[in-house]
This record gives sequence, C-alpha cells and structure tokens, in this order.
Amino acid sequence: MEIGSKAKLYFQMDDIWLYLGDSRDGELFEEPFADLTVTSPPYNVGLDYNAIEDDVPYEEYLAFSERWLANCYRWTKSTGRLCLNIPLDKNKGGQRSVGADLTVLAQKVGWNYHSTIVWNEGNISRRTAWGSWMSPSAPFVIAPVELIVVLYKDSWKRTSDRESDITRDEFMEWTNGLWTFSGESKKRVGHPAPFPRELPRRCVKLFSYPGDVVFDPFCGSGTTLIEAFSNRRKGVGVEIDPQYAELAKKRLLAEVGLFNRPSVVYELDEA
Repeated sequence: MEIGSKAKLYFQMDDIWLYLGDSRDGELFEEPFADLTVTSPPYNVGLDYNAIEDDVPYEEYLAFSERWLANCYRWTKSTGRLCLNIPLDKNKGGQRSVGADLTVLAQKVGWNYHSTIVWNEGNISRRTAWGSWMSPSAPFVIAPVELIVVLYKDSWKRTSDRESDITRDEFMEWTNGLWTFSGESKKRVGHPAPFPRELPRRCVKLFSYPGDVVFDPFCGSGTTLIEAFSNRRKGVGVEIDPQYAELAKKRLLAEVGLFNRPSVVYELDEA
C-alpha cells in the first residue's frame, strides 16, 4: 500500500505504518486513504503530555479539535467511518459538555452522525470531588463513562467482496450501545492516557472489513495499530511525540508477536 505523506515515516512493519507528525497539519497526507479512524484525542484536562499542552482555554481546545477533525475528514475515503472516543463532559476548569461540543464540530466540518456508544469504565471509585457534600447547595454529578461517537463521511452503507470476521455473539453484544469493560493502566503502558485494547478491537471488527485501512491520528502508545494488525487490517498512525512513537514501536514488536520475525521488520532513521 502506497501512502503519499510528507510526514516522517518512523516505523514500518508488514501492514503497519507509523509516522511522526502533527494531525493539525492538513498536508500530512496527499489523498484519502482511511476506511476507519479509531482515536482518542487529548481531553484538555491537564495531563502531562510531552509535546501537547493539555490545559488550554476551552475555545482554543475547540479550535484545535475542529482542525484535526477536518483533516481526518479529508484523509478518509467516501465510505469511511470515524470512531471518536471522548469524554461525556468534564468539570476541571469549568463544566464543559465536551462530548456534545465535539460531535457538533465534527458535523460542522462534514462528518455525518450515526450513533453514540457509551463506554462504562466503572471508574467511579476514583472520584475525589463531590462539590457540596450531602447538600443540594452545589453537588457535582459525575458519570463514570466515556463516549465513542460513530460518524461517517458520505455513505453509511458499505459493500465489500471481503467477508466480515465478526462473530454472531460479538455482533449481538457490540451493537448494544452500552459497552462495559475496564480502562487501561497508565503505569503498565507508560503513557498518560492509554485506552484498553478492547476499545479499538470492537470498533475495528464492528465497523471495518479485513484488509481495510485503520487510522489513528493520535497514535500514542500504539493500541489502535496493535488491534488493526491483530485483526488483519492495515494500520496507519500519526504521533507528534518521538518518545511515544518509540513506545508504540516497542509495543507493536512485543504485543503482536513479530519480535521473532526480524525479516519483516525495518526502521527508518529515528534521529
């Protein structure tokens, strides 16, 4: 597969391409290539990323979001889809309806709305802020869930000569829009905001065919690429931070079982 890109190709292995670049740059890719994008962008909640400031004024965050959403729209094929993992809302720095706002922005730049999956992480035990304790004065209502907003470019229905690989039980369970599984450990992965492999696994199998191109513009620790490759898709990722790109490369080598196949692995200059 040829992908025209001005970004630096950091790592390539079989059907995986990992680029160093900034998804706000509309010239990263020359033409549409993605069948499915699965991504979780920065939430603007003050996490300690290396290359992105995660605590900016909300209007600036919305402008950032609009820019990368528009770029992904241009890089997506006409029958392509986007699974956007974002918070329902947030209260750090003020109450913000993040999920609703980014869904509106996505439609503003051209995406069509299909549905929303609610991901129940079950992380309510980590709550530290209650507002007015046991009083109606000013309580905080916090839902221990995130969203996976499902959008598409021109046409929702797809036809393909490739057979789907989703099982009956998977299809029955995953078309229920409430998904319950645990989040991922930051300490285990080594990234401040990893999502668990189960999230892209379900999105990849439910919304794409084997052989499709799965894209992640905020590749981070490489989870989307791991699941793309593990499920016989092509994976393309963009990561702005060389440290996280190296983390993604190491996870790919270790977790998809290719560490013992050096003949299919090569790296470009990382300097």
